[in-house]
Amino acid sequence: MDTSSRHEIFLVVPPGLEAPLYAEAVERGFAGARIGEGGVTVEGPWDEAWRANLELRGASRVLVRIASFRAMHLAQLDKRARKLAWSEVLRADRPVQVEATCRRSKIYHSGAAAQRIATAIREELGAPIAADAQVVVKARIEDDLVTISVDTSGEMLHKRGHKEAVNRAPMRETLAALFLRQAGYDGSGPVFDPMCGSGTFVIEAAEMAAGLKPGRDRHFAFEQLANFDAAAWAAMRTAGANGVPVARFYGSDRDPGAIRMSRANAERAGVADWTSFAEADIADIVPPEGAPGLVIVNPPYGARIGERGAVTPLYRTLGRSLARFSGWRVALITTEAGLARATGLPFAAPYPPVSHGGIRVSLFVTPPLK
Repeated sequence: MDTSSRHEIFLVVPPGLEAPLYAEAVERGFAGARIGEGGVTVEGPWDEAWRANLELRGASRVLVRIASFRAMHLAQLDKRARKLAWSEVLRADRPVQVEATCRRSKIYHSGAAAQRIATAIREELGAPIAADAQVVVKARIEDDLVTISVDTSGEMLHKRGHKEAVNRAPMRETLAALFLRQAGYDGSGPVFDPMCGSGTFVIEAAEMAAGLKPGRDRHFAFEQLANFDAAAWAAMRTAGANGVPVARFYGSDRDPGAIRMSRANAERAGVADWTSFAEADIADIVPPEGAPGLVIVNPPYGARIGERGAVTPLYRTLGRSLARFSGWRVALITTEAGLARATGLPFAAPYPPVSHGGIRVSLFVTPPLK
């Protein structure tokens, strides 16, 4: 299995956000993109999986499918797993962990399935098996069809390597990028987050505008695989020139600690020159000077029973303040249409709900405010 052979590459995304990830994959030139449950499948050689980890802002993980076969019982799974050319993908001197899921199959015990595949790898390749290994082989057994994939990412891709300081319930960078895309942000024009927390939306928008690769400063699991080419990877990481955004990116928060976090995170991400953060109560926000752009905000939801009434006044205040933003579009992430309506802003029907920290949230977007 050389690096030029073509494989299915599965881009994992939270269910409900497959469409914006598909749009990003097509925009970035990945071949054969098609939407599936919980992700987008593309096709290409191994270095396209490297590129997906490096360039895609919305994917949570990148899996390369290396084999597919039918197995009706554990002995059959064991026999077929031993026939795979593990040495073309895995290194004998790097530990591996194996995970398995079983659905509607005669093999129904996921732990036993994972153990059989792990034993095959250990005995046929000689690689050690470890529960904390960075290299993960995933087996999905559905309707008796076994699909073997290698997780090329390692740590989840929202971990860009820049955000050391976070506030409570932080928005993951991958989720922020997909919400920005759903809201119609294309890297042009200013973005303002009036409840910026640790600065995720502001920093993500600035990186998009500058053409910075989201995976530029971190390591990936594929660097430990047998087919990894360090020289080709180094060239890929440095290819292409970054731009200088024509717009600025703004964040405010009433918490001075959040402003300090945001500034530090922007500095580490290399976008401090294009971002501005200021301490301000939501009632006091005003539009930044210059052309209008996008306001995007992720307020408290009042997720527990009885808390909605406590946060409704905040949404009313937010709506009154944003009424000053003539010409700006507003994107709001929240749990209920009633909270969006409390702002008094002209939101269109929401996008499908997605999971954020175990809570189902939806994106609401307005046209340009009058």
